[in-house]
Amino acid sequence: MKGYTKPLLIIFFVLLADQVLKTWIKTNMFLGQEFKIIGDWFIIHFTENNGMAFGLEFGGEFGKLSLSLFRIAAVAGIGYALHYLIQRKYHRGLILNVALIFSGAVGNIIDSVLYGKIYGYESWFHGRVVDMFYFPILQGNFPAWVPIWGGEDFIFFRPVFNIADAAISVGVVIILIYQKTYFKEEVKEEIGPNNEIVED
Repeated sequence: MKGYTKPLLIIFFVLLADQVLKTWIKTNMFLGQEFKIIGDWFIIHFTENNGMAFGLEFGGEFGKLSLSLFRIAAVAGIGYALHYLIQRKYHRGLILNVALIFSGAVGNIIDSVLYGKIYGYESWFHGRVVDMFYFPILQGNFPAWVPIWGGEDFIFFRPVFNIADAAISVGVVIILIYQKTYFKEEVKEEIGPNNEIVED
């Protein structure tokens, strides 16, 4: 189990927090209900989506089933990659961030696969992902001179997301920021005229 403790703890606590919060939202709020945490820019807003992270859709019954199966296959791949990284003693930061991504993916799979049946609104693999965090930090109108969107309302940040989405995003962003550190190649010493050659 050496090397597995911290990644497993991250996976456990992210999944626990994600599912406890989703269960509370699902059982204590009605769809569309919201309440403000900090002013108008940090809101708990109960919504569900049939698709991918941050409310992106992947339409139709077949699309929904395909997405659920794809998620399971992706999680299996990420799980194998995590095991591979631990076994080969890759950078600890990389391992922990892959664990974050894995936990987030599993969190949303639980909704997608189980929630429809658990809450009695759909069959297995057709559940909806519960989202709740809404940060409409900036709101206003695009100036009339802006192409395409001129005069329309804008909200930043518009997507509603959950702990699992946040775990995936944080893991990916940190890996991108520190990729040179995480994937640093060993510099092999080149044989030159000044190298000593030791013969038996």
